[in-house]
Amino acid sequence: MTRKALITTLVTVALMFVFEANAQVKFGVKAGANLTDMKFNSSVLNAENRTGFFAGPTVKFTLPIVGLNVDLSALYDQREVKVEGEKVTSKNIMVPLNLRYSIGLGRTAAVFLFAGPQFGFNLSDDKSMKENMEEWRWKESNFSINVGGGITISHVELFANYNVMIGKTSEFNFKNTVDALAEGTARANAWQVGMAYFF
Repeated sequence: MTRKALITTLVTVALMFVFEANAQVKFGVKAGANLTDMKFNSSVLNAENRTGFFAGPTVKFTLPIVGLNVDLSALYDQREVKVEGEKVTSKNIMVPLNLRYSIGLGRTAAVFLFAGPQFGFNLSDDKSMKENMEEWRWKESNFSINVGGGITISHVELFANYNVMIGKTSEFNFKNTVDALAEGTARANAWQVGMAYFF
């Protein structure tokens, strides 16, 4: 784990305890699947949708305004894409902070919408493929936006959202047999579906 990722995780955990005194707080765990949509600004490489996963602790704060909540998580996030027949894997610590609006459906159920920023810190190694014919470099950190919705049933939440990367998440160079060089960048947007359990 990089120093930035470790510091971010520690700050996230500290915030969970700081906010507990000022709002109704529920702790839990969150996990789910990523369906990555890798977008390139160069036509040299072809990308396919690939699946990944995320998991980690989460906390939900109930604000003193009816229907409003905030959730904060520290998630291990893995996303995969196939480039020229080879798999490239992105591993990050993701810290999403979402503002939520809930509508109750009785005493134990509710539907909710959410949106907010997400900060990512790279844990992946840079990868050279095909004897340095292709070189791939992940960004050390990234910023994205989540937009989604879900349903709460008692202690369980089911949700789906789209995670939009703001700025590039990787850079690549491609050399062909005559040593012509093409350069490009990519963004790893993802649909995410998951479940959270609050204690």
